[in-house]
Amino acid sequence: MKSSNIGGQAVMEGVMMKNGSRYAVAVRKEDGEIVVKTDSHEGFIKNKKILSLPIIRGVFNFVDSLVLGMKTLTYSAGFFMEEAEEENPKRRAVSKEEQEKRDSLIMGVTVVLSILLAVGLFMVLPYFVSNLFRRFTDSQMLLGLFEGAVRLCLFIGYILLISRMKDIQRVFQYHGAEHKCINCIEHGLDLNVENVMESSKQHKRCGTSFLLIVMLISVVLFLFIRVESPLWRVIVRILLVPVIAGISYEFIRLAGRSENRVVEILSKPGLWMQNLTTKEPDESMIEVAICSVEAVFDWKAYLTENFGKHYEEERNHDALGSTENR
Repeated sequence: MKSSNIGGQAVMEGVMMKNGSRYAVAVRKEDGEIVVKTDSHEGFIKNKKILSLPIIRGVFNFVDSLVLGMKTLTYSAGFFMEEAEEENPKRRAVSKEEQEKRDSLIMGVTVVLSILLAVGLFMVLPYFVSNLFRRFTDSQMLLGLFEGAVRLCLFIGYILLISRMKDIQRVFQYHGAEHKCINCIEHGLDLNVENVMESSKQHKRCGTSFLLIVMLISVVLFLFIRVESPLWRVIVRILLVPVIAGISYEFIRLAGRSENRVVEILSKPGLWMQNLTTKEPDESMIEVAICSVEAVFDWKAYLTENFGKHYEEERNHDALGSTENR
């Protein structure tokens, strides 16, 4: 049995699911209606040879994920700005084309600033903090380990801090709904509310696991890649970010497809971290997630292909039982 190609992301009051270049965003509006938008996202690199190169493809996939994530977050948040727009005559006067240009510009700037902030906070800042302890030890190994510990503490502390926000808690519930839907399909079950609710809210291809792997791999690389100049130490940390992201992507990709015991053990820390970023969703959130899956992924065909005769027998048995109950 192979894993599905579908991946997802939680958004404000909804879920985005992506299958190949197609993606769907399902959002529950304040009146209870579920709105689904489907579109395609090809990515800024279309050369298939480049995208097939290990490590390299991880860098481009990471950037594409950020761009698509910001696009879908902007779309979902737009539902809750409609009321404000109606009360703002100046905003109503702006044409749709002009507004789209503004949104694209804001999205681009936000992605760039997010990357710079993440690199500064999680890659550069820990180095400067660890430098404060050079007066106590000259051991590069100890300083490297301390830098790694600071990096991990900042990462976990950041997640714990934002998880206290009410809106983020709901996003984490939708994150759980996303994982549950994917797990439900990949374990050969019909995609319905009951089966999804019983599925796990953890998944080895999760972005949380990816970020944790980034942190851990950076610790290892920075322990062995050493330069004398303090300035070059900072530059090296920045230059290695794409390499670290590429290696982390390859591991997450492998983890999602492998049942190897070693891979399973190495995936455990990421799964543990997901307890902080995924929460149990309610049934209404599951319904939203199911809508986003069905908009881009034929899960029945997937189950038939991967579970074959067993799946068909189960469906026929369920159908017969339903008829007899009538």
